[in-house]
Amino acid sequence: MSRKLQIRDRVKTQTSVGAWSISNGSLEALKWVGLLLMTGDHVNKYLLHDSIPALYALGRMVMPLFGFVLMFNLTRRGALKSGMHLRVIKRLAIFALLATPAFVDLVGWWPLNILATLSLATLIVWLLERDGWAARCMALIAFLVGGAVVEFWWPALLCCLASWTFLRRPNGLRMLLLALAVASLTAINGNFAAVAALLLIWGARQVEIPLPRSRWVFYSFYPVHLSLIALVLIVTEN
Repeated sequence: MSRKLQIRDRVKTQTSVGAWSISNGSLEALKWVGLLLMTGDHVNKYLLHDSIPALYALGRMVMPLFGFVLMFNLTRRGALKSGMHLRVIKRLAIFALLATPAFVDLVGWWPLNILATLSLATLIVWLLERDGWAARCMALIAFLVGGAVVEFWWPALLCCLASWTFLRRPNGLRMLLLALAVASLTAINGNFAAVAALLLIWGARQVEIPLPRSRWVFYSFYPVHLSLIALVLIVTEN
């Protein structure tokens, strides 16, 4: 294969945001890693009664990983004009509702599950992308009020917004702000394990992993795996 063709194929497999790029397959791999870590964390928490501290620590990377991947997709060229933000909000809200019965059984009514967190973050970004002070004021209200009722609260929203800010105009200062936002999860997690997600993101940028996109797997997996865990608990407790 000629060098020109190799370069062309490489461009096709890359998703670029400003000067920052990552291959589509590597981005997909980050989502799969997030799913595996989330599953291990939930099994450890609900079925193994937090008996494996390493699974808890690894699970702290899930929120930054999912938030970063979501914001990467929202900063793709033409995403706003194509209505991607509103479609994502709708999908996340639907699957958040589907996960609610199992989530309430395992956790309770408060806070709302992580899909609600990501949906709220997407709404805030959509408002910030719009012109006018009214939209910005609504974004601030959504952050302040919504952050009190979603999983991982305001630090999770900060992680998403810092990822979005960095990906729009990557530079050293914004990378530092992203690292600080991820570190703010320490207030909830009790450790700095979430920061390791930034190393995974950096590593994913260095390689091209040939993985096809599986959009609906990631939406449906969350309510399905929570329902299975809740069912196992019901069976074992009876």
